[in-house]
Amino acid sequence: MARIREGFRGEGPGAFTPDGCAVEMYGMLPVREEPDMIALGAREGARTLLELGCGAGRVTHAMVERGWEVTAVDESPEMLDRVRGAKTVLSTIEDLRLDERFDVVLLGSYLVHQAEAEVRKAMLDTCRNHVADDGVVLIQREGRGWHDELPRVNEHPRGAVHILAAEPLGDGVNAMRIEYEFDGMRWAHEFRSRPLTDPQFEAALAGSDLVVDAYLDEHRTWVRVLPAP
Repeated sequence: MARIREGFRGEGPGAFTPDGCAVEMYGMLPVREEPDMIALGAREGARTLLELGCGAGRVTHAMVERGWEVTAVDESPEMLDRVRGAKTVLSTIEDLRLDERFDVVLLGSYLVHQAEAEVRKAMLDTCRNHVADDGVVLIQREGRGWHDELPRVNEHPRGAVHILAAEPLGDGVNAMRIEYEFDGMRWAHEFRSRPLTDPQFEAALAGSDLVVDAYLDEHRTWVRVLPAP
């Protein structure tokens, strides 16, 4: 079993990643708007994708089906075992060093909201170091108010996600608790997250020589980012 990081915890059947994600549960999650947002944010003719934190491959598989060449990165070997049709790399995002650059680098799953500033910067440095000069970085942020008005339930075709609590820990970081119920099975996930205002987000990008090119949706959840001039 992988070592769970401080402040992260998972409960339920099957294996867990170091950040407390349930491998079996992530294998059940459906792909949602991610492939369409990648298509919207990518430049015309883009075909190579570096997916950071690919999990069980729900986005990976959709992009492979669309004809993309995907390099899928995750720190969990159990997650990577579920990925098909892509080149896989076992690595943390912050430690990734590949000798190639990509048309699109994807940092999804709200990973930019790392509680520790140095971890977030290392992830953004990885994005900057692996995007082609004429490529784009696509980042998925938490929606506005994601930490507010809890608890709430998001329904899915095979079950539901219960966002239960966001408890302040100080210094702008919240302890999150989420429960998942799919196909009669239940998992719990506890992790730490730092909400970011637009100025805070853009300042974090600047620290890694990245700059916002466009917010791609009305909620400013998906962002196209470019290497700074």
